[in-house]
Amino acid sequence: MQEGSVRGIRFMRMDFIFLALCTLCVVAIFSILSMIYHQYIIRQKLKNIPEVKEYPFIGLAFEFMKLSDYDRVKKFLLFMEEFKEGIFMYQIGTKPFIAIFKPEYLEHIFPSTVNITKSDIYNMLKPWLGNGLLTSTGKQWFHDRKLIGPTFHFSILDQFAVVVFEKAEILTKCLQKEIKKDPGKAINIFPYIINAALDIICETAMGVDVHAQEVATKYTSTVHLTSSLIMKRMLRPWLWIEWLFYSLPSGKQFKSALDILHGFTKEVISKRKIERQSQSGYTELENEDNELNIGKRKRQAFLDLLLDQNAKADTPLSDDELRAQVDTFMFEGHDTTAVAITWTLFLLGNNLEHQAKVHEELEEVFGDSETPASGKELSKLKYLDRVIKETLRIFPSVPIISRELTEDVKIDNYILPKGVMVSLSILLTHRNPAVWLDPLKFDPDRFLPENSKNRNPYAYVPFSAGPRNCIGQKFAQLEEKIVLTAILRKWRVKSVKTVDTIKFGGSLILRPSEDVLIHFTPKK
Repeated sequence: MQEGSVRGIRFMRMDFIFLALCTLCVVAIFSILSMIYHQYIIRQKLKNIPEVKEYPFIGLAFEFMKLSDYDRVKKFLLFMEEFKEGIFMYQIGTKPFIAIFKPEYLEHIFPSTVNITKSDIYNMLKPWLGNGLLTSTGKQWFHDRKLIGPTFHFSILDQFAVVVFEKAEILTKCLQKEIKKDPGKAINIFPYIINAALDIICETAMGVDVHAQEVATKYTSTVHLTSSLIMKRMLRPWLWIEWLFYSLPSGKQFKSALDILHGFTKEVISKRKIERQSQSGYTELENEDNELNIGKRKRQAFLDLLLDQNAKADTPLSDDELRAQVDTFMFEGHDTTAVAITWTLFLLGNNLEHQAKVHEELEEVFGDSETPASGKELSKLKYLDRVIKETLRIFPSVPIISRELTEDVKIDNYILPKGVMVSLSILLTHRNPAVWLDPLKFDPDRFLPENSKNRNPYAYVPFSAGPRNCIGQKFAQLEEKIVLTAILRKWRVKSVKTVDTIKFGGSLILRPSEDVLIHFTPKK
């Protein structure tokens, strides 16, 4: 009797396992059929949009994985030549993306206050950045944007200018030290620029001096590792599955990196809050119009300013939300600015006649002075302004932005349905020969008022456009101008590689994929 009971229990267990496996198979089959049906419906709606030749279900995923960063960019640029009408469809895994790069088409998306939702590709950034300004949408995004906006007021940027001047001075000393080792040797400038940018963003965004130009810190190296792991995951659709990704070595490495990043940020926020509670109040800004006093004012990091604004808000941010915003500043504010400065020096080193005009302008404004530039002096550097703009046209720091449509959009004869992912291809727009004559030619005078007046405003969007434009663009431009001025007041530069031969990668940002070698010659 007992033996029969045991046998009965075993059969019941087997029946249960069999039933469970059958259920899983049915669910899997249903999911696959549902996916195929969904793809069919989407394809029907998009059937008149030109499509890249690719494999079913995997799209360009395997092909892009096999290519280097540089070859992926070249492949994407070839699509611009193939689809001259300014719109085409491609697929990563099972997800179709509609790429648009014609300015008149971008005009249907960028200004929208409805289609502001980033594509679900950005969900891979959320474990790091939470629902910060880059990833959030809807009411939360509007609330946070309104809350954070005042932290970028011009009078406040003056305070950060002091930090940038200090870090730019350290940068020139580091370059001088390297140049003295072998005056005739070309220097790979990108590591120096990116360390300076890390120094700047850490002190301005967090109020922490990490000495990134003197000593490599665990935090700064972890930022780069995290970005790399995110890009690796984006290009491998099977890693989009949460449990699979985090069960693999790359997912575990990603989680460990996040622990470091979040631990650092949380500690800074905690310390800042304790310091604020122990003080009777922060000193108000004084003499806001007096540029000579900016070094004497009470410096506040973005975090301090956020906490100030947060204290006044009806719906204040939580600690995790504050951390997400600061982490977002870190992510968006260091690599992007560093590559912009690097590419500007690289292009000036390839276009010596334009560099000569920059040096003429610097001599007119500064003469023989070696003191840091004032805000008034920086505002006089109109040619350098145009040089930076032309650099961001050829090498936009963010080459592509992706949105998920929350309502249908009609563009000419095309209907882009709600729910589809749209790639706003900034790099293709900026290099589109239908918009920019001889697009790889470096010509800062493209941005003279008389040459810009008839140009579509969406032909040039290095900081995005519309309500989701880059909130820190004024800060980025200020930083770029100060650092470039500090370098070019001391040296003339000459690049080893040309635009046609330098390798760069289009991932989260448009980074160089090889050393950016530049010769430095003392200006005097």
